[in-house]
Amino acid sequence: MNFDDLKINDDIKSAIGRLGFDKLTPIQNKAIPDALNGRDIIGQAQTGSGKTLAFAIPVLNKIFVPDKSPQAIILCPTRELCIQVADEIKKLSRDMDKVTVLAVYGGQAIGRQIRVLNKGVHIVVGTPGRVIDHIERGTLDLIGVETVVLDEADEMLDMGFREDIELILRHTPKQRQTLLFSATMPDEIKKITKLYQNSPKFIKISDTKKTIPKIRQFYFKSDDRDKIDDLCRIIEYYDFNLWLIFCNTRRRVDFVYRNLKRNGFKVDSIHGDMTQKVRDKVMNKFRNGNISILVASDIAARGIDVSEVEVVVNYDIPQNPEDYIHRIGRTARAGESGYAFNIVAAYESHDLVKIRKKFNINIKNKEVPSYSQIERKKNKKILDEVKGLIENNDLDDYVNVIASSKMDSIEIAAALLKMMREK
Repeated sequence: MNFDDLKINDDIKSAIGRLGFDKLTPIQNKAIPDALNGRDIIGQAQTGSGKTLAFAIPVLNKIFVPDKSPQAIILCPTRELCIQVADEIKKLSRDMDKVTVLAVYGGQAIGRQIRVLNKGVHIVVGTPGRVIDHIERGTLDLIGVETVVLDEADEMLDMGFREDIELILRHTPKQRQTLLFSATMPDEIKKITKLYQNSPKFIKISDTKKTIPKIRQFYFKSDDRDKIDDLCRIIEYYDFNLWLIFCNTRRRVDFVYRNLKRNGFKVDSIHGDMTQKVRDKVMNKFRNGNISILVASDIAARGIDVSEVEVVVNYDIPQNPEDYIHRIGRTARAGESGYAFNIVAAYESHDLVKIRKKFNINIKNKEVPSYSQIERKKNKKILDEVKGLIENNDLDDYVNVIASSKMDSIEIAAALLKMMREK
């Protein structure tokens, strides 16, 4: 189905067109028509499947602009995901007249959020803790909410938000529409759907390869003590612009960050123990290209959506196979291709086998590049640039300089190559 086939506001269609979307993804194709008709939805789909549009389009299509009280609330597990979802909805609504979207989360001054809420907001995107804070202060009234969205519901439950979610749901009208999206479907989520949804349609997009088709996946065998050296060699050889590296613990994040920085790479790190201000600063550096490598823990990376990420590296193999899919889904965004590299110590081999079997994915073995391979590749890169200059530029003046120098031209070229490599 194409987006033009949907029975939605023309202003939303025009925004979708400008964003470059044409055909619906599987989760969008199955969820949007029923959601537009007011039905409750349970959507099980992985990161990168297009689920944000699957709930954002029905939410926006229902908004009555003259009513400036909250008509929809979207709950997300982390601040980063809140910001990402709110930004997507703003892009979809930019042709609609004066639709207001507000992200509310901890770590930002609550006074600013209160001022915007007092002026009138149509859609609130928030973390459970900050939403409850506003409810208790009397600055957020959910009596007029027609749609509730629980995004990445399994993550919210893993982070201990179940009681918060239920409290928020009890503050919304019983006749609301509830859309729930989750990568996994544990028993706790099933209990919530029974208590708070009305005859929901269950949609499962189970073929992971369909949702992340353009990610080429490889693993490199390594001893744990050699991992950091092997990682440095991999980064030097493959020469991507933006790298996202995952570790299983905060301590490992700090270790990898320190060692990459010591080796001269443009790197920073992000993990859950950092203040929100520090995390925001790091993310801005990564989005703006001021650093080329971000080392992250799983929780801190929730909601990271930087479309230019070319490769995800699992420095540690996640023990939960679902986390693997969440991680590698940070590359190959918006239809682009991407790579996933796994650096595997012997004790992690079983975890990688579990991932391969569960999702039936082909992760090919590669050798860690040798130092001589890295040197050859760096030399070739410079020589390719030289070849391009020869083919596309007027070099007559420079040719005359070399000719008049009375030095051997091959030795001159070799000396210049040495200067470029050692500067």
